[in-house]
Amino acid sequence: MRYIIIGAGAVGGTIGGRLFQAGHDVVLVARGAHLEALDNTGLRLLTPDSDDLLPVPASGGPVPPRAGDVLIVATKSQDTLSALEAWPRDLPVVCAQNGVANEDMVLRRFSQVYGMCVWLPATHLDPGVVAAYGTPHSGLLPVGRYPQGVDDLAHQIAADLTKSGFVAPAVPDVMRYKYGKLLSNLGNAVEALVGHADGMSDLAKQATAEGEAVLAAAGIAHPTRQEEQDLRGNQVDLRPIEGLARGGGSSWQSLARGAGSIEADYLNGEIVLLARRTGVGAPVNEVLQREANRFARDRHAPGSMPVDELRRLIGERSAT
Repeated sequence: MRYIIIGAGAVGGTIGGRLFQAGHDVVLVARGAHLEALDNTGLRLLTPDSDDLLPVPASGGPVPPRAGDVLIVATKSQDTLSALEAWPRDLPVVCAQNGVANEDMVLRRFSQVYGMCVWLPATHLDPGVVAAYGTPHSGLLPVGRYPQGVDDLAHQIAADLTKSGFVAPAVPDVMRYKYGKLLSNLGNAVEALVGHADGMSDLAKQATAEGEAVLAAAGIAHPTRQEEQDLRGNQVDLRPIEGLARGGGSSWQSLARGAGSIEADYLNGEIVLLARRTGVGAPVNEVLQREANRFARDRHAPGSMPVDELRRLIGERSAT
């Protein structure tokens, strides 16, 4: 089986690098300066215990297909359809992405779709370099067939990931886990906007509490926090990498790279969508979605909004 990783950033680079280290056939799909660095020097994968330069094959687009190819999509959700546009529609696709909208988008075009819930602390800011902070395992990656169930391929993917340094159970209800991860991602926009300033965690908790209320109103199940803690256990702990500061999560990194877009429409925006469908309010996530998109569009630096300003905007929206 050959794993083709579409989007070789923090998540995709870690998954592809670890699979390659374990002896699997891997191709990393990237673009721009990152692709050039991968072609010229390989993937530099940093962890708390290692600094490895890996000669993983890289490509800027579709490669000639082989029997047994599996596409693992690790792009941001706003890039999913464009990233898959040129690939053969008969290939199985694994959505290793935050949010819960990707699987439906992909299922419109591909018949064999798998969800992967990604708990994987990693960063990618410099071309050719990915830093993965998880230890003793690099990440927790439950995987299952979409919309539900587990088949032979799901078991094979889970086994390959497990042998490559991940905790990767094959689960029949992967979307339930992804809704739980969605709740934990609602604070990403807060971190991107105000950084780690005093008051950041309270705002993130407000976003999560609002998200929990919306999911309850919509009748959508998700793991309890205790279930998530039990699943992770002590298997994926964060440790620093010497000489490398970890600035922030995926949304913070999007602003830091000046990408011009951010994933808020598929994180906070998912809660806003469900709130509108069910007739309940979601003012906190509505403001976070709007402001995160504005910061990305105008290329503001991450963490440059004062906490009091974000509180004011949320208060004004909540009062209407």
